Amino acid sequence: MIPDSPLFRCPVFDGAADPTVIHKRGTQEWWMFYTARRATLAADGCEWITGTRIGVAVSRDGGSSWEYRGVVDGLDPEESPGLNTHWAPEVVWHEGKYHMFLTWGAGAPGTWAEQTERRLVHFTSDDLEQWDFIERIDVGSENVIDAAFAVVADGQPRLWFKDEVDGATTWSAVSNDATGLTGWRPEGQVIGRPAHEGPNVFLLGGWYWMVVDEWRGQAVHRSVDGLMWERQEANNGLILDAPGSGPDDATYGRHADVVTQGDHAYIFYFTHPEWQDTEMVNGLLDPAQALREQRTSIHAARLHVEGGVLVCTRDLDSPVNLDPALI
Repeated sequence: MIPDSPLFRCPVFDGAADPTVIHKRGTQEWWMFYTARRATLAADGCEWITGTRIGVAVSRDGGSSWEYRGVVDGLDPEESPGLNTHWAPEVVWHEGKYHMFLTWGAGAPGTWAEQTERRLVHFTSDDLEQWDFIERIDVGSENVIDAAFAVVADGQPRLWFKDEVDGATTWSAVSNDATGLTGWRPEGQVIGRPAHEGPNVFLLGGWYWMVVDEWRGQAVHRSVDGLMWERQEANNGLILDAPGSGPDDATYGRHADVVTQGDHAYIFYFTHPEWQDTEMVNGLLDPAQALREQRTSIHAARLHVEGGVLVCTRDLDSPVNLDPALI
């Protein structure tokens, strides 16, 4: 049996993308934060991808089903009121607080050339509902997106992110404040070409793993310490590259987040079910085609490690079953 697929579609704009999933401490709830693309917007350019809010969905059955909860307020600076761009939240629990690392850009540009600066910003929360701004994170580039957070073998809090100035490669930065996660120092490039985005780092089966979105599936990189990485050889280093069989899942998986569960993990990703690999540059010529191709949906697959190889089971034979005790 294939579980209900997709797991979630945004009921407002039908453009849920870039999911991150976290357990809400003290409850049985799992919260999904995502980029709420405006997929139902008939646009001449790319403003259906910009001008986005951060959407929230909640699961009370271990991730098997999700209920839309709204959007996150309070993520814009006072000097930039109105519609702005929020992308790819990374939400983690660290030292007694929730932390959100977010890509922020001013306004809702209709072309990529108009959006010349994208910054990483940091918020904290006690309850996943009210968020306090901490700082803009300076990593030495004015055009960085898709932050991922983890603490690896050297014990230092670390961010990985896509540097669009450096040809869409992954760089890292470390914090000199292990509790508050402030004062970030850039380290340099970690994963080079081919171009990619959306890094996610996790520990499973005795290895550190990084998956990145190559827009043809997720590329897998492995490390003994989370510092030096090698690309997995199996299947050209890719997972989620072959179509699944569930509704909306018959294409490759995009920008993903991983929740570990003991000896296995779940990878949450999004798809463009009707996307025909057309460019996102300045919109599509056929408005009806554009609205079909713009919509997205969220799915999950299972990961485990076998002989030092990260294995992905895309067509699950049972519902997602997240257990807080196994984080």
